[in-house]
Amino acid sequence: MRPSPSPDSRLILHRVTLLIAFFAAIFSPVPSFAADSPANRSAAGTHGMVVSESDDAAHAGVEILKQGGNAVDAAVATALAVGVANPASCGIGGGGFMLIYLAKKHAFYALDYRETAPLMAHPDMYLRNGKPDPSLSKDGILAVAVPGEIAGIDAALRRFGTMKFQQIAAPAEKLADNGFAVNPHLADEIAHTLPKLSADPGMREVFVKPDGSPAKAGETIYAKKLAATLKKLGDDPVANFYHGEIAAQIVSFMKEHGGLITANDLTNYRPIWRNPIKRQYRGYEVYAMPPPSSGGVVLEMLGMLDTGQLAGLGVNSPPYLARLIEVMRQGFIDRAQYADPAFVGVEIGKLLSDQHIAELRERALHRKAPADAPAAHDHGTTNLLVADKDGNVVALTTTTNTVFGALMSVPSLGLLLNDEMDDFAIAPGVPNAYHLAGERANEIRPGKRPLSSMTPIIVTKNDRPVMTTGGSGGPTIISGVLQVTLNILDFHLDAAQAVDEPRIHEQAVPDVVIVEEAMPAATRTALEQMGYKLRLVPSLGAVGALTMEPGNYRGASDQRKGGGAVGY
Repeated sequence: MRPSPSPDSRLILHRVTLLIAFFAAIFSPVPSFAADSPANRSAAGTHGMVVSESDDAAHAGVEILKQGGNAVDAAVATALAVGVANPASCGIGGGGFMLIYLAKKHAFYALDYRETAPLMAHPDMYLRNGKPDPSLSKDGILAVAVPGEIAGIDAALRRFGTMKFQQIAAPAEKLADNGFAVNPHLADEIAHTLPKLSADPGMREVFVKPDGSPAKAGETIYAKKLAATLKKLGDDPVANFYHGEIAAQIVSFMKEHGGLITANDLTNYRPIWRNPIKRQYRGYEVYAMPPPSSGGVVLEMLGMLDTGQLAGLGVNSPPYLARLIEVMRQGFIDRAQYADPAFVGVEIGKLLSDQHIAELRERALHRKAPADAPAAHDHGTTNLLVADKDGNVVALTTTTNTVFGALMSVPSLGLLLNDEMDDFAIAPGVPNAYHLAGERANEIRPGKRPLSSMTPIIVTKNDRPVMTTGGSGGPTIISGVLQVTLNILDFHLDAAQAVDEPRIHEQAVPDVVIVEEAMPAATRTALEQMGYKLRLVPSLGAVGALTMEPGNYRGASDQRKGGGAVGY
């Protein structure tokens, strides 16, 4: 697995120093979580389990399970609650993916409620005087895509849930109305975006104190207008959010501020039930979300590793990590072929075929990678996992894209708006919020869904789920989900150990390996001696994990971002 010291690779490594800003944007330091209760980060349960990046939200999900709700009910309750308690990452102004396993039917379902480009959007919408202005897709009204969150969770409830929307939304409404304690991660994000939060009336009311200082860790903040909006949604949330009074307020705000979203955009939005994709891995079946998710990239990486005896190499040993680096590189190169299948012909069958996987494995062994491979992007995301007493499982990832989305809100609704348009390629070769250039397959089109790094997966053995995982953190979701999965399946670590192990990330361009500071120094030195250029960061994204045996659920949230695992 030793890389060949080709001239091209040396040139790429020299270019790394020019991309420091890129790393600063994506891999910002994560605060410590001493204020959180360590006991909440991992848990065991006999009847059910919820893992979330918010401890409050995990308790909200378990509350619904205890009331007799199933995994879908609890997942929706958790998603609504995490949108309140972790508003910098997600909320009803965003969208996501939901992967569902129903034990009674032994069947998997994939629900895509990703945001869409407004009908007035077009590939040149961010050009000014003939030149692209990337800032327009990151902050402000033109960055906002049509939200899919409410339509998606309503579709899941109507098809597989057992409770009414208001019963499920009650914990989130209570959290928003009665207030919740700011966790250290949220406090850090508020502090870093304070000037822009202060400039928006709705966000200033919630996150900024009267004296102009940011809300700090441990302090209580309230989202009373959001609570009122959740209540107004009633038991027919789609009718109210996309057609009724709430829709009218959103459209009025958009018109007043020069946005593109119209009544037709909201009326025409639909979530999509897609066929899950899967691939075998060492006797397991791994199910994932299809495009526009990057689930297929994780399956390709697993396919390249399927023939190797990873356990014999040792978890996070230099030979193991070298193999991962080459596999990740090939997977990210292929990611350029993923996009919204309604607009781009994604040959997922070919990408996951044995022949193609064998070709990728051969290239990985000999490091045959083009120097100008594409990269990935998105951030400001959260993941949650749920299993219930009947064996149903849900893996749900939801986002508003970058931290606090478009950094705008509809003040009367307490609705924080996404900046999902930045997940498109705004122009060929133009970098997004994380200094990553876009690709033609992911260019803006009216009604199109942007490519996403979100990759919730569920793994089965003998037709029974044994684990599920998902994460947040832009492109590091893909590498993080891969490593946590391998830690459980190949190295037989429990959920907490699998999540806590130090991680690496390689995405083809720039040709540098991102390594967490917790990785042992001797391991890092060995990788450098193999010829790899390393970049140390405090942490890489956040990944949760849940393992399942009959009557034995084990869950763990990721201390890199906080959160909680709650079982019963």
